[in-house]
Amino acid sequence: FTKLSSDAMYGGVSIEPQFKRLNRGLDILAATPGRLIDHLERGSIDLSQCEVLIVDEADRMFDMGFINDVKRIIARIPKNRQTLLFSATMSAEVRRLSGEIMNNPVKVEVGVEGNPAESVRQQFYSIEKHGKLNLLFHLIKEENMQSVLVFSRTKHGANKIAKRLERSGIGTGVIHSNRSQSQRLSALTGFRQGRYRVLVATDIAARGIDVVGISHVINYDTPTFAEDYVHRIGRTGRADATGDAIT
Repeated sequence: FTKLSSDAMYGGVSIEPQFKRLNRGLDILAATPGRLIDHLERGSIDLSQCEVLIVDEADRMFDMGFINDVKRIIARIPKNRQTLLFSATMSAEVRRLSGEIMNNPVKVEVGVEGNPAESVRQQFYSIEKHGKLNLLFHLIKEENMQSVLVFSRTKHGANKIAKRLERSGIGTGVIHSNRSQSQRLSALTGFRQGRYRVLVATDIAARGIDVVGISHVINYDTPTFAEDYVHRIGRTGRADATGDAIT
């Protein structure tokens, strides 16, 4: 009921329909850095009237090498604006960036930095590598898990897990960087609507998964960085709900 118009622009899909929607004008635009730069270079978008800039998952922008793109975009936005950086973990690079692009920035922190959400119960199983798939299947079946997000370190591993679960009669979707945009959206929609009990993902896709009611997050592979662990298990136990994280 705000009467504000909004849209999302990202790569992996045709840019032509985005031109038409942009021509109608927008109040709020959510965009990935690469596709936004495509539009800037083509002259299909004008940021000279932008009043508020939000950089979401700021630490991931550094991890994935997008930060130079973000700086190019910031250079096209008026200096007289409100700027917000959002992230569950604040690295030294993000703090430096905030000093470069903000005037007298204020840090707003909820909880203790680096600590997972207190509403998530954490469990750890020690098992030989060759037994991991059977344990995963056993846990999902025995605990009657209904909305499970499984993290794999590699794309090949994610596909292998999904095939094993599908063969066992558990509806499973997969998200990783080798999947097309339409495949990713289909998997996410199926998971959100309950057609898939399980969604298998790599870290590169972890930040974009915002599904209400994920009951379990399973780290099939232990994440390399503590920050990734915090982000992964933060997909459950959201907004005061409780959840379980299993590594």
